[in-house]
Amino acid sequence: MKKIIIALTLLGSMYGFTQNNQNYDEALAKKVGAPDNGMKTYVFCLLTTGTNITATPEEKKKWFEGHMANINKLASEGKLVMAGPFMKNDKNYRGIFIFNCTTIEEAEKLVNSDPAVQANLLKADLTVWYGSAALVLMDELHKKITKTGF
Repeated sequence: MKKIIIALTLLGSMYGFTQNNQNYDEALAKKVGAPDNGMKTYVFCLLTTGTNITATPEEKKKWFEGHMANINKLASEGKLVMAGPFMKNDKNYRGIFIFNCTTIEEAEKLVNSDPAVQANLLKADLTVWYGSAALVLMDELHKKITKTGF
């Protein structure tokens, strides 16, 4: 009896995974480039503290202003779907980027356009990542909830 219950539970859970999503929006899936499972490939970037320890406060200010301008530019072009800083930590983690591209080579070009990376204030570690295709909507949604900018 126990084996029958386990088998029925497994069959039921497998059946649940093969059910069609009643909320599926084909037009939206096409807009974001989502296959049937709603996922796609991106490149994840972990930003850590770079090797430049001699920059003056004025230089840092200029490079980080350029960093923010570059983030906004890449987001408006649809190349950057998510970015944000980490809070103070002991691992030298500074922030993340999630690039809307599929190869490390493409992402290297994008991350190397960042003035803070160019100045070695930040170091980028890139890896291919698989996540929800809905992330490409992040910039559009963020603009709807941001009152004053950052």
